[in-house]
Amino acid sequence: MNKMKNFKRRFSLSVPRTETIEENEFTEQINQLNIQRNEDLVPNSLGLHALHPSPSPLASDHQAPSPTQLHYHSKVQHRRFSMEDVSKRMSLPMDIRLPPEFLKKLQMESPESCKPHSRMSRRASLSDIGFGKLETYVKLGKLGEGTYATVFKGRSKLTENLVALKEIRLEHEEGAPCTAIREVSLLKNLKHANIVTLHDIIHTDRCLTLVFEYLDSDLKQYLDNCGNLMSMHNVKIFMFQLLRGLSYCHKRKILHRDLKPQNLLINEKGELKLADFGLARAKSVPTKTYSNEVVTLWYRPPDVLLGSTEYSTPIDMWGVGCILYELATGRPMFPGSTVKEELHLVFRLMGTPTEETWPGITANEEFKSYLFPLYRAQALINHVPRLDTEGIDLLSALLLYDTKKRISAEASLRHAYFLSLGESIHSLPDTSSVFLIKEVQLQKDPGHRSSVFHPGRGKNRRQSIF
Repeated sequence: MNKMKNFKRRFSLSVPRTETIEENEFTEQINQLNIQRNEDLVPNSLGLHALHPSPSPLASDHQAPSPTQLHYHSKVQHRRFSMEDVSKRMSLPMDIRLPPEFLKKLQMESPESCKPHSRMSRRASLSDIGFGKLETYVKLGKLGEGTYATVFKGRSKLTENLVALKEIRLEHEEGAPCTAIREVSLLKNLKHANIVTLHDIIHTDRCLTLVFEYLDSDLKQYLDNCGNLMSMHNVKIFMFQLLRGLSYCHKRKILHRDLKPQNLLINEKGELKLADFGLARAKSVPTKTYSNEVVTLWYRPPDVLLGSTEYSTPIDMWGVGCILYELATGRPMFPGSTVKEELHLVFRLMGTPTEETWPGITANEEFKSYLFPLYRAQALINHVPRLDTEGIDLLSALLLYDTKKRISAEASLRHAYFLSLGESIHSLPDTSSVFLIKEVQLQKDPGHRSSVFHPGRGKNRRQSIF
């Protein structure tokens, strides 16, 4: 029981606030309120009536005008209550539609009660709306089961949106798994169009339920559905979205440490989002020693394969290169079954490292113990013929042995490979989709059986949020 209390104290179970309000929708509601107030304003009455939102699917993807003020009227004084005030009082999740019952309650509050809430009172306000409660969500079916979690498809009664309910079993003595703790602590502060959104957290004695936005498929399943033959234009769009989300993480000193196609979710629009932050880690400064048991074997960089525990953002960039190769060819780049076999596959294609290509490698005891043959690097174009010259150059920059020279996510976004997507794609706000740009649209994949992408049709759906 004490461990449960410690866990509760460690994390505020409210979802981050400011970035997640759909301002356009609120502004529209507020404008309607002000018009109504001007028409039937009566002395001694509040100028706030029940809101009846009309959801706008693109509301969160456009710049909203400056927050309109809500006017609360009483006999004695006037109180200006802006949308920012609401945001500060309650940590409102994205896609929020405030229920009329709660607004009626808010309508009855006196101006004095509009002071900034404490964390406890803010959590109580959210609880009044329905957040943090299992009964707010309806289970629609089981998506899959992992080692310590079961994932269900569900629906929110507040928003009517589909959600993914990740139920993490809590052992009485051990408490919450460290992977769940990391996932919660990191995702609460990551708000980006290419990172899966954590909507809500529900804690009971037996389980911790994480409520995520629901996405139909993942990149591995997408590749399977198009017969492992993807349009090269689509490869470029997916890679840009991957790098965009990763750059956002790296700027905040967060390492994902488990990039692979199964952990990149895709919705029906083709929007790609980084998921499964169970192995992610906030990088401290100066660098601490981390575990080398990270990243799925096929996407693990050779420095980590050889035992390195001091690493930074380049650990993710090697995996990005492996994913680019896989999308362009339809097959994994280094499908090893053991660490030695994985290293052998890497060296056979990229060349056995030397002091010139990897300074200090000859002093690595683990490397010397394997006694690898001296392979010469092969031309990547012979293995990825569908990738153009700029694509080969980017792939080569991602797969450098020397981590100091390996290209960063931010630099990759500005690589010549993405020039055809246009300059305006770099000016999008973090929370806006790349598909807001008219020129950025997915094409029909050559290997797909139909002209439209139909997610969720793979025979063995691989859930990537366990």
